[in-house]
Amino acid sequence: MTIYTDGACIGNPGPGGYGAVLVHDGRRRELSGGFRMTTNNRMEILAAIEGLEALKEPCAVTLYSDSRYVVDAMEKGWAERWRANDWRRNKRERAVNPDLWERLLDLAGKHNVAFKWVRGHAGNRENERADRLAFGAAKRERLAVDEVYEGEHGGGRGRRTANG
Repeated sequence: MTIYTDGACIGNPGPGGYGAVLVHDGRRRELSGGFRMTTNNRMEILAAIEGLEALKEPCAVTLYSDSRYVVDAMEKGWAERWRANDWRRNKRERAVNPDLWERLLDLAGKHNVAFKWVRGHAGNRENERADRLAFGAAKRERLAVDEVYEGEHGGGRGRRTANG
């Protein structure tokens, strides 16, 4: 299984979206979704999560992302170390996005995942498609609420924005 992922944000923070393209044995599946207020990094992580959650059974996966944040955190063991240190990067700094890292680590443990970096906007067809899916999702009307992000950053539930 090969998965190409991308996240996008219109402003950062701002309306955001994720896109994932799953390719296996000549078949493909596309996934996307968006949130009214979030960050690009959250959408990059969520794209990987959504791609992996779409798999019905454990399998070997090569997951391509143009986010060094995602690829390095997973391949270099940073996210595992943050989790082991109670979501702290060091003695002074808390890790950002622990809710999503927890989910991604659990999914990576379920599957045999190799995270690979691909240069964004460099002509990789499937990465370009994931990018278009992510931006398209960020532009939708009535976007979902990223309750964790808005709860931590004063967005609050029930607050209306131009996007929904």
